[in-house]
Amino acid sequence: MSATQVNKPKHADNRLAQVLVAPIVSEKATAVAEKNNQVMFKVLRDATKPEIKAAVELLFKVEVESVQTVIQKGKVKKFGRSIGRRDHVKKAYVSLKAGQELNFSGEAA
Repeated sequence: MSATQVNKPKHADNRLAQVLVAPIVSEKATAVAEKNNQVMFKVLRDATKPEIKAAVELLFKVEVESVQTVIQKGKVKKFGRSIGRRDHVKKAYVSLKAGQELNFSGEAA
């Protein structure tokens, strides 16, 4: 490899800012957070695990241990007479290293 390829960042910062769509705040997400020290995010469908890890570390200044992803299929719904389908959603379960914590409430800890 040449010197220009080695110094080049793996992920573009503008891409990383868009990878995380929203945090998932639900009863299940809260239970997972307390039990496994994991945080759930809704992410872009084409996001990769290394991108998700880099985005969380960059945006929240925490250390990530691992990332698990799942694609939730959209429900088939009726809208009047026509039948439609909700979009598929990709979720990421982000495991934080011991001692690391994320706070979405906006309160200073």
